[in-house]
Amino acid sequence: MKVTELRGKSAADLQKKLIELHREHLNLRVQKATGQLANASRFRALRREVAQIKTMLKEQASQASA
Repeated sequence: MKVTELRGKSAADLQKKLIELHREHLNLRVQKATGQLANASRFRALRREVAQIKTMLKEQASQASA
């Protein structure tokens, strides 16, 4: 997901997306443990997406308090 798309979303939408990404991360970890992981590079992409969403949430929170 691109940063411009994230900026247009509300905090609630970002929280939902964050929960979805955490679930996907859990599923990938289970696949890795069972030897069924097909795309190992998805871990890195997930970490980046989570970081981007957390950054957007912090930016929105700081703008709301200012």
